[in-house]
Amino acid sequence: MGQDPSQVSAPVDDAGERTPEQIEADIERTRRDLGDTVAAVAAKADVKAQAKAKVQETRERVLHKKDELAAKTPDGARPATERIGTAVKSNPRPLIIVGAALAAFILGRRSARP
Repeated sequence: MGQDPSQVSAPVDDAGERTPEQIEADIERTRRDLGDTVAAVAAKADVKAQAKAKVQETRERVLHKKDELAAKTPDGARPATERIGTAVKSNPRPLIIVGAALAAFILGRRSARP
């Protein structure tokens, strides 16, 4: 049902006219096709490998975007942004406090609306 006629092997009533070599070749071809199908299904079912591939793809896209933005950033602004980044990495507490305050402010404004 729904099979491509070109993929279906010879009808059974022609089996008497085929040589053993032809039959063996058909069996080998069927085994290869089945192996390819099983490999394709296994690859689709391997969620861990798909997740790793997606992470790698996203990482490459982010790195590419970072390089694009770095190329557009004026050279005078680069040292300031590096200092800010270093300061935030070494002491993230002020950034967390400001972020929490901002989130509380936004939530307060939204809940005050009718």
